[in-house]
Amino acid sequence: MCVTAKAGKLTPLRLPVLWLLLSIFVSNSASAVDPNNHISQYAHTAWRLQDGIFDGTPRVLAQTADGYLWIGTMSGLVRFDGVRFVPWDPPNGEKLPSQRINSLLGGTDGSLWIGTAVGLSLWKNNHLTNYPDQRGVVTAIFEDTDSTIWINVSLSASKTPLCKIDSTGMRCFGASDGIPPGAYWALAKDHQGNFWIGREQGLGLVRWKPDSHETYGLKGPKNTEADVTSIAVQSDGSLWAGIDVLGPGLGLQRFVHGVWKPFLTPELDGSKVAVLALLLDRENALWVGTAKNGVYRIYRDKVEHFGSTDGLSSDYVYKLFEDREGNVWAATSKGIDNFRDLRIVSFSMSEGLSTEEVDSVFASRDGGIWIGGPSSMDLLRDGHISYVLAERKLSGGATSFFEDHANRLWVGIDNTLRVYENGKFRLITSKKGGPIGMVYSITEDTDHNIWVESSGPLSRIRDFKVEEEFSSRQIPAAFRVVADPKSGIWLGLINGDLARHQDGQTETFHFEHAQKSRVEQVVVNPDGSVLGATAHGLIGWREGRQLTLTPQNGLPCEITYASIFDAQGDLWIYAQCGLIKITKEELQNWWDHPDAKVEPRVFDAFDGAQPGRAPFGGATRSPDGRLWFASGVVLQTIDPDHLALNPLPPPVHIEGIVADHRNYLPRGGLRLPALTRDVEVDYTALSFVAPKKVRFRYKLVGRDTSWQDPGIRRQAFYTDLRPGKYTFQVIACNNDGVWNEEGATLEFGIAPAWFQTNWFLLLSLVSGILFSLVLYRLRVGQIARTMSARFDERLAERTRLAREIHDTLLQTIQGSKMVADDALDESSDLPRMRRAMERLSGWLGQATQEGRAALNSLRNSTTQTNDLAEAFQRALDDCRMQGFPEAVFVVEGTAAEMHPIVRDEIYRIGYEAIRNASQHSEASHLTVRLLYSQNLVLTISDDGKGIDPEIASRGKDGHFGLAGMRERAHRIGAKFNLTSSPDSGTRIELTVPGRIIFRNTRPTWRTLFTTVSGTHPRDGAS
Repeated sequence: MCVTAKAGKLTPLRLPVLWLLLSIFVSNSASAVDPNNHISQYAHTAWRLQDGIFDGTPRVLAQTADGYLWIGTMSGLVRFDGVRFVPWDPPNGEKLPSQRINSLLGGTDGSLWIGTAVGLSLWKNNHLTNYPDQRGVVTAIFEDTDSTIWINVSLSASKTPLCKIDSTGMRCFGASDGIPPGAYWALAKDHQGNFWIGREQGLGLVRWKPDSHETYGLKGPKNTEADVTSIAVQSDGSLWAGIDVLGPGLGLQRFVHGVWKPFLTPELDGSKVAVLALLLDRENALWVGTAKNGVYRIYRDKVEHFGSTDGLSSDYVYKLFEDREGNVWAATSKGIDNFRDLRIVSFSMSEGLSTEEVDSVFASRDGGIWIGGPSSMDLLRDGHISYVLAERKLSGGATSFFEDHANRLWVGIDNTLRVYENGKFRLITSKKGGPIGMVYSITEDTDHNIWVESSGPLSRIRDFKVEEEFSSRQIPAAFRVVADPKSGIWLGLINGDLARHQDGQTETFHFEHAQKSRVEQVVVNPDGSVLGATAHGLIGWREGRQLTLTPQNGLPCEITYASIFDAQGDLWIYAQCGLIKITKEELQNWWDHPDAKVEPRVFDAFDGAQPGRAPFGGATRSPDGRLWFASGVVLQTIDPDHLALNPLPPPVHIEGIVADHRNYLPRGGLRLPALTRDVEVDYTALSFVAPKKVRFRYKLVGRDTSWQDPGIRRQAFYTDLRPGKYTFQVIACNNDGVWNEEGATLEFGIAPAWFQTNWFLLLSLVSGILFSLVLYRLRVGQIARTMSARFDERLAERTRLAREIHDTLLQTIQGSKMVADDALDESSDLPRMRRAMERLSGWLGQATQEGRAALNSLRNSTTQTNDLAEAFQRALDDCRMQGFPEAVFVVEGTAAEMHPIVRDEIYRIGYEAIRNASQHSEASHLTVRLLYSQNLVLTISDDGKGIDPEIASRGKDGHFGLAGMRERAHRIGAKFNLTSSPDSGTRIELTVPGRIIFRNTRPTWRTLFTTVSGTHPRDGAS
């Protein structure tokens, strides 16, 4: 679940200041690390020089208002966002006075004050200001409540070690103001307005106000010189002073009412440590950084130590720092270290346990936590651990625990069962008098019977005596036994099922499992519902219904080790992926709707979870409400009633933009080059509690229609951006889901290439429209021509049909009419009438044939064989049958594939010419010549009387023969030539271009074939 923090819309310039105000407002609720925990129980992370992170030794740390952590090293500044370390150099050729950084301060106005080995610098509003008037080693920087900056300057040539900087400029104070000359290393201010300045070489402290001052000297044993390196002011006005002792001396001292008091406890002799750094955190715990002994923490006179043997990067600690979220940082000679609180606190041998293997845990009613291991039995009470078995000189290890109604503790120790009462153990034996076996689980029913599940049979004990033993044939083999609050007991079976034994009867409830695995722990609730933890999720029984809670129902992982309810009724599951919390409302919804999905909260490794399977009791709840879990390795605890929420929404920053592998600073109005393809936006959010749990959402306005969820990734990638203006927005939430919805924004644009500009697009649009119009006009013209051609074809076909009917059918009918009229003139002459009727019958038969031929011409080609020679041969045969004396047919060349329509038109022209010659020329000889060459040439000539010149040129009224031949020739693009005279007869020549008539091949010459008097060349005549 996420908590949203809204602060209204902020401009980029106002964000750091407003963010600082917000952080100040919630800083009181942002807790520090819990001083009641051991340092070893904090989350500890170290970044070391050997990892190549720093070029120089870290010396100081600070945090600016924008949330960044700054690390000053011996070779420059490094900026850290929790994930990435970035070496920092001033832009625009600006330089620090020195790369050796001695002090840092993050100002309330968003500035960063940088104290170097040769002077002071200020980084503010992306500009670096150096202060050349005050040169020297800047050892300490302090910001007063009125935002005035105070600095310590040691080894200053001007002998003015204390300076203040405000809106009027810089003013320094020296001997004339009551500050003796010398080197000063520490600076602090108490609640009475006194400045305390730490001096070197045993000169002690200087208390200074503009109107009063006093010096408090300090000498160690045998006048050892000592430098006061650090000062911590407590709320009661007393001081802690850290002293870097040059030889045996003082170390850690308290200064109360002008008196030096050494700090001495059994854990720490303050006089034997050289102190370099002090930090008084928000819980008033004092952290001490030493020169050789690592870190100490003092809280209520209790001392904790953490050194290099515990994982500290080095025992030489230069500086300690507490960030805004309460995390504690240490700068050491070999790196930096971070300490932060964990929601789940662990106990191991580092915290005093006597075992490295925690196999069971049990909380008694008096608040004691009993911890069992393979060779131990420990008791944790009020933060103190006692070793029960060792103290009573018993060997073995504790397996299971149970506290009965009389507050007696029943314990499984090795293969025995014992009762622990008043500091003594009482042995319980089996019915045969021997050991009961390794005890897995113990419970007490409503009748005060003690039930024990062990490696032997299930036992029922009454008054410390085994009354009954049940074999696996009587009651299925189990691993867990728990009392039913009404009556009887529940058992978690080794095959993954549940069973209930009540009133001498046993009922088994079978569950479907991918593989049979035992029930690790059983929880029986007052309402009678039962839950069992298995390797395949939780199994449940309620009012006769059997349910399973698995990843299909929203469980984050499948393997569960233990489960327990807290005081509010919420369910906690110790599972493979961490500690899972399911609210009672979510759980009730699952009970009512088994297919419903839960929305759990997961505490993972970043929260301290180290889940694992404990062989015996894996979970318990102590009277104070804390939950305890045994993982098989460590003991872990969480306090559901005091889960500190991290209230600070993380500051969000856009750190850079990379376009086509070129880096750009994230400034407003950034314009990327034309044809930019790959764009990467780098962003971050500053939360140091658990940086790897910071989640992001981003959106690119102008491209994305909704928020993108990259999870913890800190880059956004785009490869398909077109020219235009864009606004990148990114928001983030911290480890507790508190969102900074203001986030950060970056406006940038991509320039268009010349072919992506508006004028080019407009020109392209206009050109496209014009081109479309031209294509449209061409297409319309093409359609019009096609339609016109179709109309012309129809008209031509009608004209051809008219010619056919005129030249054949009408003439035949006209002849038939003349025969009929002739017969009717002398109707009394019967023989003549008969001859007339016979002639009329012939004419009508011919009319029928001619009509059928006209109809066929509408459907089929004149010749299906594509052979004009054969078609003309048939025409000549018809002429000979009508009495034509002599006809010669000559074919030259090789017949080729012809276009059928053009071929038919040629045939019609030639057939009309042959018929005219046979009917009207009165010729005695007819020659038809067909030449296949580059072109097709048809020649028809006779020796008849010829054609009247006027008729040859204009045609005869009412007749369409010559006109039809000319029209056909024109249609097929042929040349038609007619010559005629009374002496030489008539000659018609038709020339058709080869490109029109021939389809695929060009004709080739071959032997000349000649047909004389109607003999076809295939008959062998030549």
